[in-house]
Amino acid sequence: MLPQVANGLERGVYVPANLSNSSVIKLMGKWFQIPPGDPYYCVVGSPIAHSKSPDIHLAFGKQFGIALRYQRVDVPANCFANAVTEFVLEGGRGMSITVPLKEEAHVALAKLKPRAALTGAVNMMTVNSDGVTIGDNVDGIGLVRDLTRNHGLSLIGKRILLLGAGGAARGVIPSLLEENPGELNIVNRTLTKAEDLVSRFSSLGSLEAFDYESLPNGPYDIVINATSLSLSGELPPLGATTIGSLTSCYDMMYTIDGRTRFLEWCRDHGAVACYDGLGMLVEQAAKSFSIWHGVEPDTTSVIATLR
Repeated sequence: MLPQVANGLERGVYVPANLSNSSVIKLMGKWFQIPPGDPYYCVVGSPIAHSKSPDIHLAFGKQFGIALRYQRVDVPANCFANAVTEFVLEGGRGMSITVPLKEEAHVALAKLKPRAALTGAVNMMTVNSDGVTIGDNVDGIGLVRDLTRNHGLSLIGKRILLLGAGGAARGVIPSLLEENPGELNIVNRTLTKAEDLVSRFSSLGSLEAFDYESLPNGPYDIVINATSLSLSGELPPLGATTIGSLTSCYDMMYTIDGRTRFLEWCRDHGAVACYDGLGMLVEQAAKSFSIWHGVEPDTTSVIATLR
């Protein structure tokens, strides 16, 4: 169970629903000019043109006959607070948040769900009817659902290796620990960053930090790449003993054909199964959709369509 985190503090962006637009000094229309119509949702980040989130959420809406608008909006770093204030004043209902804005959202939003408060990052936001913004982080839920539901993996008692100590790793560690793995090792080029994550999440379960030189020999049951190296075609400096004939490998990055440089390396070293992060993207979107609309969409058909 996650520890309870106080999340009712008056902080960040809070725009009462009855506040007139003229009452707030802002750059209106810089990011949002939302005309009357169906409820409005979006994904923000930069770059954002590649995002599949609109396709996913609109497909979910069609499953239930829910009318909605969902768009990509390019919001660069250091601009989230102004953008979300504008979003609320324009009548937006919910927002998906991606790089480089997850940490900014954690600071800017009025309230945080316990998981978002714990991880220090927000990947989705809801606007209440009274104008209060509530941040959550469902990345870990998306990862675990993809691993367990879509790929049939059990994490209970397993030896898991998590590569990277940035925001992507931070966002999924609580959900991984909730699955009661036998071992969760975090490896990062800079050891102190991995050690910071161990300190942050040690109350949730057992985990250890290593750099690549000190990483214990494998093989591991599951290896999860939470670095962004696949975007540039680079590889983490893993030793071949990390992978065994029963190792399943996962890359949080995704491609249309499901192949990344990291996964190719894992296959070459004998991994029994390799999965990219498309399912994680769809599953975390499904969790956001259920929070916003109160229904659980089918994800299998959407994943197949995106492939």
